[in-house]
Amino acid sequence: METCECRKTKQRSEEEVKGLIHRLNRVEGQIRGIRGMVERSAYCPDILAQVAAANAALNAFAKELLSEHIRTCVTRDIREGKDETVEELLSTLQKLMK
Repeated sequence: METCECRKTKQRSEEEVKGLIHRLNRVEGQIRGIRGMVERSAYCPDILAQVAAANAALNAFAKELLSEHIRTCVTRDIREGKDETVEELLSTLQKLMK
């Protein structure tokens, strides 16, 4: 079986992984809570308030991940003269801002 070398990867510290997983677990719990609210026929504005909270938690995850990406990968690549990384970052920011 041939492995694909077309995907980049990143080594993360144990502390970084732990923090990111903690945030994702929080979002996952919020989503399960929202599903439970729908199953219990909760009032729409109450569900929407929880959706807003889940969105905020997911955005906080994205901000943390993006900040670390800029501090490490982007900074390293720019120092190494890999200008395509700036275009990749701009494309990523466009996706995040939709």
